[in-house]
Amino acid sequence: MKIAMLAPIAWRTPPLHYGPWESVVSLLTEGLVARGIDVTLFATGDSETGGTLRSVCAQGYEEDRNIIPKVWEGLHISEVFEHADEFDLIHNHFDFLPLTYSALVSTPVITTIHGFSSPGILPVYEKYNRRTAYVAISDSDRAAKLDYIATIHHGIDLKHFDFRAQPDDYLLFFGRIHPEKGAKEAIAIARACQKPLILAGIIQDDAYFKQYVESELKEGQVDYVGNVGPVRRNQLLGGASALLHPISFNEPFGLSIIEAMACGTPTIAFNRGSMPELIEHGQNGFLVNTSAEAVECVAQIATIDRTQCRQTVEERFTADRMAEQYIDVYKQILKMEM
Repeated sequence: MKIAMLAPIAWRTPPLHYGPWESVVSLLTEGLVARGIDVTLFATGDSETGGTLRSVCAQGYEEDRNIIPKVWEGLHISEVFEHADEFDLIHNHFDFLPLTYSALVSTPVITTIHGFSSPGILPVYEKYNRRTAYVAISDSDRAAKLDYIATIHHGIDLKHFDFRAQPDDYLLFFGRIHPEKGAKEAIAIARACQKPLILAGIIQDDAYFKQYVESELKEGQVDYVGNVGPVRRNQLLGGASALLHPISFNEPFGLSIIEAMACGTPTIAFNRGSMPELIEHGQNGFLVNTSAEAVECVAQIATIDRTQCRQTVEERFTADRMAEQYIDVYKQILKMEM
């Protein structure tokens, strides 16, 4: 089986800091390679893989602002499809644009839909429905008009996350600084609990950061540590008594939640999107509807068995499990007439 793995080019694969799609692509690629599958990773030139790397774009356009995204996205995607006959299957992680190439080649295409940025992109998915195979990353993120071959939850490499039975006494917000992720609400929850809060993540909305985060910072009470790499991420997640996840959108998946659980840290999340697929209320975290409910759950956080959090990931959210499920889907596709 020869797989062409099409990664995004916003960041390198795997990312050094932020880059959730690239992170998942890397874990899947390396999992397949470890199982003896011939994978060519189409990614940025500074990417790393145990498979074969092919690139046309030297760096991610978020890391080099001289790169014009649409120009290099076009060159990147076309590179894969112009060599489609070299592969048994193309696995697209690049959103909807590669679908417009899929009818031009005979090689089957599978697309992992990492979420819908807007209902406005659905017509592309609808046009190529059944022409390609779609994988959802959660049951909650399935579009009613699309057919799916499977739902495959993301997995993580447990070697990168150390379990901590005894955390420190701070709360953690770990994610994009953007209104839909709820940094403002996390600050309010922590203040109401009189607990220190650490915020970590890339700033995606400067105005929001200045108004609702930067203005609230106070050393030892509300600290922003920026966008962190894997080592610091492991330390922050493991040391937190709880991860606050007060989202205001239907999140397709929550990598930070399973990463926190891998360290033993439960999450208090607003009950939207995929959250009920990741969190079992009262067992490995809490699902709430308001900030007031989140405050109440912070007081109950010691009732969560941190070993249960780790066990959840070991049983349901490993990179090995993810790789095996994708292999099963690949086999199904190769038996089908697309």
